[in-house]
Amino acid sequence: MYPAPPVINAFIGAMLSRAPGPPAPPAFPRRRPVGCHLVTHVLQNVVFPLDRDPDLLPLYADPETWSVIDEEPVRVSNRAHLGNILGRHRARIVSGRRVSLGTYFNAFPASYWQHWTSVRQVRLTVHTSGPATILVYRSNGSGIRQRIATREVSGETSTSFDLELTEYSDGGWIWFDVVADDKHAILEGAEWTTEQEPARLGKASLGITTYNKPDYCVDTLRALAASPDAMEFVDRVFLIDQGTQLVADQDGFDEVAAKLGETLQVIRQGNLGGSGGFARSMHETLQRPESDFVQLLDDDVRLEPESLRRSIVFARYATTPVLVGGHMFDLLDRPKLHGWAEVVDEHPFMWRNLYQEKMPHDFGVANLRQSPLLHMRMDADYNGWWMCLIPLDAIREVGLSLPAFIKWDDAEFCLRAGKAGFPTVSLPGVALWHVSWVNKDDTIDWQAYFHARNRIVAGLLHSSAPRGGRLLKHSLRVDLKHLMMMQYYPVALRTRALRDVLSGPGHMRENLATAMPAARTLAAEFPETVVHRDPRTVLHSRRGRQVYKQTKQHEFDSPTGLALRWFTLRTLVAHWLRTPDPANVAQPEVEFGKGDAQWWRVPYFDSALVSSADGSGKNIYTRDRAQYRRMLRESILLHRRLKRNWAKLQAEYRDALPELVSDASWEKMFEAQA
Repeated sequence: MYPAPPVINAFIGAMLSRAPGPPAPPAFPRRRPVGCHLVTHVLQNVVFPLDRDPDLLPLYADPETWSVIDEEPVRVSNRAHLGNILGRHRARIVSGRRVSLGTYFNAFPASYWQHWTSVRQVRLTVHTSGPATILVYRSNGSGIRQRIATREVSGETSTSFDLELTEYSDGGWIWFDVVADDKHAILEGAEWTTEQEPARLGKASLGITTYNKPDYCVDTLRALAASPDAMEFVDRVFLIDQGTQLVADQDGFDEVAAKLGETLQVIRQGNLGGSGGFARSMHETLQRPESDFVQLLDDDVRLEPESLRRSIVFARYATTPVLVGGHMFDLLDRPKLHGWAEVVDEHPFMWRNLYQEKMPHDFGVANLRQSPLLHMRMDADYNGWWMCLIPLDAIREVGLSLPAFIKWDDAEFCLRAGKAGFPTVSLPGVALWHVSWVNKDDTIDWQAYFHARNRIVAGLLHSSAPRGGRLLKHSLRVDLKHLMMMQYYPVALRTRALRDVLSGPGHMRENLATAMPAARTLAAEFPETVVHRDPRTVLHSRRGRQVYKQTKQHEFDSPTGLALRWFTLRTLVAHWLRTPDPANVAQPEVEFGKGDAQWWRVPYFDSALVSSADGSGKNIYTRDRAQYRRMLRESILLHRRLKRNWAKLQAEYRDALPELVSDASWEKMFEAQA
């Protein structure tokens, strides 16, 4: 979220991220008795997308030819292949060609099953028509491929491979390829099964929290209604509608609601943010004896229903109860993976992907088999609540969501659950598509309040570092960067956040429904928050656009070194002493594209015209010496107070936590919003 190079130490010193046809019914049963007593349980189905979207296909099947040039994977062929997807479970293998199922959604994540469950034998059954060769492969944690079985088949055949999960401690997948001979072959379906009984049998209730995203929600409900394989494991679908554009009023809702019947329950309440909506789903699921889990889903997503099924099945088999997290693909760039295993660094107590520098990963550029890092088993500290399955045992023991409104509620809950013995598993092959943060910058809008407050609160609750380690120093650096960037609105919000933290834990419940509207109202006092979009008025700067060579790929790659330290100190002092040129106040001095408007570039100028994150318009940032001085003093003093009172505040927040997150406390808040 915020870059944190050690560049301001000199200043603060001791102060302080062919059209598919309708799906054919499976030609083979998905669960069938074996012998007299044993039952075959399907762990994972091979599935294909029904959307005619070439960008999606690499996540499900790989019919392409690849090579390597300069140690980078290169796609040699590039065909649409859409006409060869015959249904949800069926695909045509064209004569003379080879299709690999060693893909994100269809390879089997063997290492996760070995590590987190007691399952040691699985059976891969592949159903085919026509002459073909089936080749089964495995990988290890380094992504090294090994072939473990080969069968030639013809006619209508079901071919089984018995496989052991005993050599995947560090990582590895299992998958198969199908090669057609002189005639086309049809893959009629495939599944990974076991005869071992699960450790628990309860269903999951789904909790979807929404605020004015009725179209997305109806699409998700349609996907669920069309997926009996997944809905077999679902008890209830709780749709928590906190908006003014109601899902029940959306075209298509009545039809899909009739299909889902009593399984769907729509609950309206005031806007309590994501944490309030998800807490409501937790609360409602606790009343369902048929449910052992609650599956949290965001509203602006596109769901792969097989992922829902897989997450519940995996949780049933886990040796001890675990949270099962889903990965996040970009809804507007669908082969691109943004969220894998996520962790919280103890210093400076900040979230990130485990291998941040490798994300996002584009499966359209490098497939699973050619991406060694993705074969490693990665352990997570938490998972975003765009998709996360939580066992009710964990909620009963540690409570519901923190009343944080948005930001850090998911990370804080997972850290809390982890300490109580309920780890988070970020499970490959379980994912959805979510609107990513590529065209957003919520660190400078009203959400800056929640970023600042909730991170510090989470640190008070879970950091073991004395006085939060580098958290407060990093927080002060964030303020300084915003001030040098002439972004005064987020600093005002962050100052409000720090004051609220210092007031004690009670404020989180008291302002749950009011903090967001108050933060948005404050924006009117800061002209920089206005996005200028009027096509009749073209904004110009006095000195033109500043363009820099883009050599840094991530915001945390900001420059370091003695020269930058000197720049920072000099800039802070200059903004304190020097008044801006009136001509630069009347008209922006320079213009920046969003990617060039870095905090070590913009501070050279009195004012700047900067493109908005989504490209819809421009913001004008103008230096205000009086405001800068006041905010700088206030930020330093508040961070000093937080550091001085850290131990006291830590005790207060930890003592208050059980009541803040209790079911009874949340029930009172729901009643107040009724």
